[in-house]
Amino acid sequence: MKIINRKLAKAISWRLWGTLDTILWGWLISGDSIVGLSVGGFELITKITLYYCHEWVWEKWSRNDFWRDKKNSIRHLTKAISWRAIGTLDTMILTWVISGNPLVGIKVGIAEVVTKIALFYLHERVWHLFIKKEDVNEALVSN
Repeated sequence: MKIINRKLAKAISWRLWGTLDTILWGWLISGDSIVGLSVGGFELITKITLYYCHEWVWEKWSRNDFWRDKKNSIRHLTKAISWRAIGTLDTMILTWVISGNPLVGIKVGIAEVVTKIALFYLHERVWHLFIKKEDVNEALVSN
């Protein structure tokens, strides 16, 4: 699989898992499947838009020598934490607006912080294994 196709497939698969997580928590915490589905649907739009803006800001900050180093672990950690904060805030606000209950928004946001980290870890592991297997298969074919 070409790198661009792989990245696109990986991004889409993560957004699907992330959206399913949001739908499930929205439904379980609010007790209303329509709240979960509505939040999940709106998040498809808001998360893609917010992620694009987040990447744009990080690209602008990368002009600074400290942030420019792509191997800088502080940069990666800061970027990951800032994205999780933005994503959680987005989920909380959407859930609050759609459910009409700020406490439901807060509960869904808190639940997602934990599950999104675990799901993302598992998603990364699966993709890592998939890439390794694909690389072995390509090496066998080319020999």
